[in-house]
Amino acid sequence: MNKIINVKKGTKLAALLFAITLTSSCVSNKKIAYFQDIQAVNQAKLENAVAFTEPVIQPDDILSINVFTLNQQSGAIVNQAAANTVLGGGANTALAAQQVNGFLVDKNGEVELSLIGKLKVAGLTTYQARELIREKASLVYKEPNVQLRFANFKVSVLGEVNAPSAYTLPNEKVSILDALSLAGDLTIYGKRENVLVVRDNNGKKEFARLNLNSSEIFNSPYYYLKQNDVVYVEPNKRKVSASNSAQIQTIGVIASVVSVIVLAISNFK
Repeated sequence: MNKIINVKKGTKLAALLFAITLTSSCVSNKKIAYFQDIQAVNQAKLENAVAFTEPVIQPDDILSINVFTLNQQSGAIVNQAAANTVLGGGANTALAAQQVNGFLVDKNGEVELSLIGKLKVAGLTTYQARELIREKASLVYKEPNVQLRFANFKVSVLGEVNAPSAYTLPNEKVSILDALSLAGDLTIYGKRENVLVVRDNNGKKEFARLNLNSSEIFNSPYYYLKQNDVVYVEPNKRKVSASNSAQIQTIGVIASVVSVIVLAISNFK
């Protein structure tokens, strides 16, 4: 009789530990799926979602500026940009220093172009800065064509994503979904209902919380990211359980071994 009781106790202990391990590894689908209310949202509401606002140039930005003229040699003089070191990465690369050719906006918000001089561009959009440079270049060149864009439009994605890094992007219209896609999406342990966006606005920090499970994210002024924004994905409670899962599994193995030993001893007696 005692043998049967001991065997049952060992078996129950192993089963209990297995159940704990299984439960801790489960994550509700309600916390994973994005935009869960999208079917119930009025289409007109989505059509009136927040509009994209062009970012403005700030000190320490690096601008890719090219002035094309009828005389290629004279245009080449203006386009002599310096190489600047920035941090950046790709979806499959680690954070690394990169050389970016462009014109650095100084602390006064100005860029200096050969033969044209210093121009105040801070506070302007890339379109406005392009028109300003075209106007000034027309005083030196005949019918110049100007191309200008950000060379270091960077956003950082941290926390529970598959490829956290700082990403230097070729365009300035970047949504939080674009940034998370570059980072390989959230891991299963990312808290989708409370994603943090940190923004530097004229030297002051702004913080916003976005819920990826809700379509309300499309109405947020933080849906489109600005240069140097930081996106942080918090770990959920399951992350702690996952961290302890190895220990739980070890305990489960030990319990199974103990139950076998108890069974062997009981049979031996």
